[in-house]
Amino acid sequence: MELIPLVMFVVVFAFLLSGYPVALVLAGVSLLFAFGGIAFGVFLPGDLGFLPNRMFGTMTNEVLIAVPLFILMGVTLEKTNIARDLLQTMSRLVGNLPGGLGLAVVLVGMLMAASTGIVGATVVTLALLALPLMIQQGYNHGLATGTIAATGTLGQIIPPSIALVLIGDVLTNAYQQAQLQQGIFSPKTVSVGDLFAGALLPGLILVLLYAGYVVLKSFIHPNQAPKSTTTSAPLNIRSFLSLVPPVLLIIAVLGSILLGLATPTEASGVGAVGALILALAYQTLNVKVLQEIALSTLKTTSMVFFILIGASFFALVFRGYGGDELITQFFNNLPGGALTAMLIVMATIFFLGFVLDFIEITYVVIPIVGPALLATGIDPVWLGVMIAVNLQTSFLTPPFGFALFYLRGVAPTSVQTVDIYRGVVPFVALQLFVLIFLAFVPQLATWLPSLR
Repeated sequence: MELIPLVMFVVVFAFLLSGYPVALVLAGVSLLFAFGGIAFGVFLPGDLGFLPNRMFGTMTNEVLIAVPLFILMGVTLEKTNIARDLLQTMSRLVGNLPGGLGLAVVLVGMLMAASTGIVGATVVTLALLALPLMIQQGYNHGLATGTIAATGTLGQIIPPSIALVLIGDVLTNAYQQAQLQQGIFSPKTVSVGDLFAGALLPGLILVLLYAGYVVLKSFIHPNQAPKSTTTSAPLNIRSFLSLVPPVLLIIAVLGSILLGLATPTEASGVGAVGALILALAYQTLNVKVLQEIALSTLKTTSMVFFILIGASFFALVFRGYGGDELITQFFNNLPGGALTAMLIVMATIFFLGFVLDFIEITYVVIPIVGPALLATGIDPVWLGVMIAVNLQTSFLTPPFGFALFYLRGVAPTSVQTVDIYRGVVPFVALQLFVLIFLAFVPQLATWLPSLR
């Protein structure tokens, strides 16, 4: 009977692979196992009584209010052509440099990652805006698609990322459970702001490595990343107006969080309102665009919270069958202790990233393994950043990376799938380098949060 939690997890995973909606699978399988357990006398009916409290806790969670507001901020910048103006301005400013257009894509992708926070939206937007221009200027198809796909995944790690908000919320609960299991009844907390601070340095290092690779490639193979055929324009008033305000908005949102002047929820409100004001100032906001923004925000937010509710069902039934104790015992009995447990969890999350989205992994896997890992003394901020970088690497790795599917869906027919796979390999290597470096130097993720 103690293997029921594992059977439950396998059944959920099998249904997810079959293509059924994630939230319905999580809730449906959980209720099926709960009612079956009640019928056979192996599951306590009273455990289902905790469901209303879990739902109410989700509804009143102030941290999760940041999710729809950050989504609104990113969608507004995307649909009002502010992102397009950013790319055009950057390409004019650095276009005559070696690999200038590729460098502009990396820089604009970094800014979009900091504003959108959603991998799929960033990859698709960059591909639609930059890929035709890069091909027109003679860029190697592999280099062009690899740069776009890799830069698009920065939305997974650069704050204020939606993934970091969700991971931070889940890790907060897991960290408190781990301390309560150890007899600590005044548990410490970890905030989303701490996770933002911890992810900032690894994210910036990835940006520098991406930019360095593009520039190096342009020096070694100039024909694969030619200089722009247009004259680089000076920073005039129009360029200033299209570049500086969005950058200032992102700095204001992220800076207020890192400096402790605002919570992520408060900063997300400022970011959403600021993005709408920018759109009005750019004269690109009208009733039709506003409807598109509202609908896109509503769809994405509904998906996130629907999965969250389904995951709450799953976690409740999983724990009701003693699944958390089973996982803890398994980790405690592993040779090598916390190191082996961490390697197994990271490998599992990496491969799950081929078939599951980050929201599903966040709410299905982390609540199961998080308390057991944190009980071994692992720093929660470091663990959260490691998971984020790991998922980012998984989403970029051929042949199943989500970013590659997004890019393939909007790339011209002249770009072959093998070009995309070949182009992302060097960026995957850079990702793995940062992941390994972060594993051996945890201070890369814990130093900034310790200063807050």
